[in-house]
Amino acid sequence: MAQEFENQEPLKRSVKDHWYVEYSEQRFPSIQKGWVLPADRWREFDPFILMAEDWFKRGTFSDHPHRGFQTITYVIDGRLEHVDNGGGQDILHPGDVQYMNAGWAARHAEEGVEDDIAHTLQLWLNLPSHLRKTETKYQNVYLEDVPEVAIDGGSVKVYSGDIAGEKGPLESLVPITLSEISLTEGASYTHQLPENHNAFLYVLSGEVSVGENDPVNLKKHGVATLTYEENGDETKKSEIKLDAKSRRTKVLVYSGVPIKEEIVQHGPFVMGTMEEIKQTIQDFQLGKFGPSSQ
Repeated sequence: MAQEFENQEPLKRSVKDHWYVEYSEQRFPSIQKGWVLPADRWREFDPFILMAEDWFKRGTFSDHPHRGFQTITYVIDGRLEHVDNGGGQDILHPGDVQYMNAGWAARHAEEGVEDDIAHTLQLWLNLPSHLRKTETKYQNVYLEDVPEVAIDGGSVKVYSGDIAGEKGPLESLVPITLSEISLTEGASYTHQLPENHNAFLYVLSGEVSVGENDPVNLKKHGVATLTYEENGDETKKSEIKLDAKSRRTKVLVYSGVPIKEEIVQHGPFVMGTMEEIKQTIQDFQLGKFGPSSQ
């Protein structure tokens, strides 16, 4: 695939829409929440459903179920403890990522450690209907195992997908790309993505100009969705230009192929119809999700 990319003229991407995350204070032990990707706009973000940014202490996300989708949790700060009812347990630190395929039935807890305030981004990634009965799976991706590519004035960490000549370790059931791009002031970088991937970016810190034609400036907490070729070829590349306007600029870029299926999201469940949601709730009440994780 990398060789094919080199022989093709790339499609230039630009910003389709952009906004800043609005935050609300929560009731303890949850501290603060913001919607990076609001759930009511999931059709625009397909295959992504929503992304939440949370600050929380232990007790906020204790034992709870999921079905019908995948999550990708990026730890910004603090420590995050994960426990599931399959016997999994681990503590994630800043820069670590956890992937979960809820599939048929997941039951787990995501907690701040001791007195830490965990600060995370959790992305919900859709599953096509034929994969909703797949087995539950968790994968922890530790910062030290993430390939890092040096570029002029910065670096690119490749968590998932084939990016900048590296393949990220995260392997989701629906393939995506996830990269963390760090740039110094004045640095310019052109990020490549498969042509048919719907993509968005989130500014973790600093300030960045996005796009070549009619560029958009975004500061910390800024979000941008990008143009793409909906009927494009996954073997063809596209480019989005990033110009850092301040020191310590850090941007996360996510991309994936749209699934193009209707969904119903209700609490911690994502299914195709409301009838399937009702069946899911009944299954949980009947104990079909297994014992508590805690």
